[in-house]
Amino acid sequence: MTDGDRKRLLNKNSTYSECSTTIYNSFNNIMDERNEIPNHGIPASISYDKNEVKITLLQHSNNSIGREIIEERETWGRKIDFLLSVIGFAVDLANVWRFPYLCFKNGGGVFLIPYTMMVLLCGIPLFYMELSLGQYHRKGAITTWGRICPLAKGIGYCVIMTAFYTDFFYNVIIAWALHFFFRSFTLNLPWASCNNTYNSEACYEPTWSNDNSDECLINSMSNYSVKKISAAEEYFYKSFLALHDPGSTNSHVTTTLDNLGPINWQIAICLFLVYIICYFSLWKGIKMSGKVVWFTAIFPYIVLTILLIRGVTLPGAEKGIQYYLKPDFDKLWEPSVWQDAAIQVFFSLGPGFGVLMAYSSYNEFNNNVYFDALLTSTINCCTSFLSGFVIFSVLGYMSCKSGKPIDEVAQEGPGLVFVVYPEALATMPGASAFSIIFFLMLLTLGLDSSFGGSEAIITALSDEFPILKSKRELFVGLLFTFYMIIGMFMCTSGGILIMEWIIFYGSTYGLLVSVLLETIVISFVYGIDEFCKDVKEMLGFTPGFYWKFCWRIVAPIFLFIMISSSVINYMPLQYQDYVFSSFSNFLGILFALSSISAIPITALIVLYNTKGQTLSEKFKKALTPMIYHNRSENDHQLLSNDIML
Repeated sequence: MTDGDRKRLLNKNSTYSECSTTIYNSFNNIMDERNEIPNHGIPASISYDKNEVKITLLQHSNNSIGREIIEERETWGRKIDFLLSVIGFAVDLANVWRFPYLCFKNGGGVFLIPYTMMVLLCGIPLFYMELSLGQYHRKGAITTWGRICPLAKGIGYCVIMTAFYTDFFYNVIIAWALHFFFRSFTLNLPWASCNNTYNSEACYEPTWSNDNSDECLINSMSNYSVKKISAAEEYFYKSFLALHDPGSTNSHVTTTLDNLGPINWQIAICLFLVYIICYFSLWKGIKMSGKVVWFTAIFPYIVLTILLIRGVTLPGAEKGIQYYLKPDFDKLWEPSVWQDAAIQVFFSLGPGFGVLMAYSSYNEFNNNVYFDALLTSTINCCTSFLSGFVIFSVLGYMSCKSGKPIDEVAQEGPGLVFVVYPEALATMPGASAFSIIFFLMLLTLGLDSSFGGSEAIITALSDEFPILKSKRELFVGLLFTFYMIIGMFMCTSGGILIMEWIIFYGSTYGLLVSVLLETIVISFVYGIDEFCKDVKEMLGFTPGFYWKFCWRIVAPIFLFIMISSSVINYMPLQYQDYVFSSFSNFLGILFALSSISAIPITALIVLYNTKGQTLSEKFKKALTPMIYHNRSENDHQLLSNDIML
């Protein structure tokens, strides 16, 4: 144990009863001999009997949290490993398929105003807060919140359940990207042709590559009496997902939640390969994943640069970029624009998933987490903005050559990256090469985020249940096996309906509620000043007024408004022309409450197991934002002995 670790054990505001210099020196000698003290789940005190020194508890006589004897914890091999892991987690598929569309939909360049405000007032402050909490306590989400406030330990469980639900569907989307990546290794891309059994009479092939002029067509498809469907769209929905009837000219969803249809083994095999990649990247801990992210986090930027250079040289690119950035200031008065900006910030930067806490818990105690928060969140936001140019330069090209207006070309979500963009790439010289690097980029973007979500779960549960840490290889294998079993349901023809159901109910509400309660507990229970002292202990300086204001006032208000708006404006789920049944929506509400309910259920369990004469006394002990508690009858008694977690 280093001198720095010893200093952390002795909080400067603490006084140690009956702890003589001799005992402290003996304590140091024991540390030197053993080099580490195992973590037994509870802190230790110092007592002695004759010449024997017994370390069982470090006693505090004030209201500041004591520093536990810290076990030797794995740390990142290099600082850059941590930064690339956080960047890789934060920069995900939503940066490519959601932000550009939202910018186009919500007033072009004007959308950057609410987006930037949300980043500065909510996104970065919460990003900074979670990184600081993880680094200070050096534990995952469950244990960290149990230390800060035992009654709020359920926040950790809610966070992990949200990450758990998100991983259900996210890895399936990565499997889609892997499938398209494999199918790109051919001169004739399968989504560029209408000569297939599943194609309908309405199918059309993009033939713009034969037109090398810079002239743009005007309403070239407006004279068709039957709605035309691109070859890429029919491939994705009729062949790959088998969601629509093959050969039919309509786009009706033919599967239901009651009849999901057969398993698509192409997707299932790709999903299995995704979990193989994830397993061998995570089974040995962050030392292994820290090496993998050198490729998965950097490669997307190389591809984005290549696609940007290619995109801006295409005819019509200027038109697309103009639509992307053209300001419409009237949009600023629409509440939906601000809500879209807030949701995009939270889902992009990723507070509330437990990932930031997990990753930062492997940092050195004095790592400059303030700089890390500013750097990684800024890179994330700039990547979103850059992706907009990459996407809309190509959409402008498609509009130019097809004669369709951009608002008919642009799509949000998977349709953008699995239908629209592949269709455009198929018309370019070297289409296969561009498709290979594009889908490999999607694969790496998805894997980084999947690594983060899985590591949040692994770290949190391993810290809370130490036996899992010694059996990490088995634990990770069982986790991914369970994921694979659940994922098989999403490999069916109706799998995308399950995905939409989980996305709508499983991720949003639990995330917003947990982050709201995080800000409340830190600001008003643990104490914003106490939290700032913790940051100063790590970094040597105290967060200023701006950060305190955002943590205590701005973020809770915005989060409360977002939750209220989501509840008030709730609409039953619908995907394309498929309307989910009332029973499906009812189950969805229960599913959303399953993660949120972990908070009050855990609180009741903690309260029940807390020793005390009265309910008021129990509540006060369970709410106390510290592990140690001074008891007049015994200076060495520990509050955690009274609270069974």
